[in-house]
Amino acid sequence: MKKIAGVFASVIFCLLVFSASAFGADVGRIGIIDFQRVLLESEAGKSVQAEIQQKGRSMESDLMKMGEEIESMMRQMQRDSMVMSAERREQQQRELEIRRYDFQTMQKKYQSEFREMEVNMLDKLRDEVFDIAESIGQREGYMLIIERSAAIYFPSTIDITDKLIQAYNEQFDGEL
Repeated sequence: MKKIAGVFASVIFCLLVFSASAFGADVGRIGIIDFQRVLLESEAGKSVQAEIQQKGRSMESDLMKMGEEIESMMRQMQRDSMVMSAERREQQQRELEIRRYDFQTMQKKYQSEFREMEVNMLDKLRDEVFDIAESIGQREGYMLIIERSAAIYFPSTIDITDKLIQAYNEQFDGEL
């Protein structure tokens, strides 16, 4: 019985040794990319951020003007309320409520448009970054390239973000 157990253990040991070396022979390179860094440091990322900020400021400016008009109407109504007829006061109150409703509607519309624009632009940027990462992977023989947020731990030596940013900047034509 001891002989059979010894032979069995030897066979298992040999299988493990030979299979481990077979798996080790096929080890490929692994790379990590940091999309946040690409967004912050690449020319395309900076362009997307600038466009998003510019659109946000424009929307905010429109809302501020509308808010100031409502404030002005409220002040005017408060000043003139003592000398106004009840009918005129009600009419201005309705007009003020309509303006407030329009303001809230515009605010919701702008928030929705802004989120949609932001998502679309970031998705397009992400797709381009992933395409570049794929071409780097194929060209340089990477077996796997993953986004940094999907990795719990990795050595900094496998981070190819700088290489990706450089490649992206070289092909970026100023339009996204």
